[in-house]
Amino acid sequence: MTGLPTHLDFLSAAHHERLLTIGRNVSFPAGARLFDEGGKADRFWLLRSGEVALDLYVPGRHPAPVVETLGPGQLLGWSWISPPHRWHLGAQAVTSVTATEFPATEVLGLCTADPELGYALMHRFTEIVAERLQATRIRLLDLYAPYGSGLA
Repeated sequence: MTGLPTHLDFLSAAHHERLLTIGRNVSFPAGARLFDEGGKADRFWLLRSGEVALDLYVPGRHPAPVVETLGPGQLLGWSWISPPHRWHLGAQAVTSVTATEFPATEVLGLCTADPELGYALMHRFTEIVAERLQATRIRLLDLYAPYGSGLA
């Protein structure tokens, strides 16, 4: 886990409450697939308990390598933000997971109706995209960079 803000503490109290009104509580057993790379991205989650592994499809490699593991307080899923609204990674529950699930269409509607809320959400999710991109880059270097390649 990183030092970036977690939960929804980056939102004002009013925005926090507005967003929670459209969230719903969900749970997943250990081993459940939350989504697969390339599938329709139409939601995101705030993890409350448990761990979820983000994985990356690599042709010829099974199982898919884990890029990052997320836990309580972290936001899962950013691919809902922009077209083509397809997951860029896959996700699987490592342990049983409880979360608050947010439907993308309704969240985007809130963002349109309240640009200040929209800005706060997009700013935070931009941080998440950068964080996941860096984690993926490091994991791919671990898997494929030759030893002694000079990368430090």
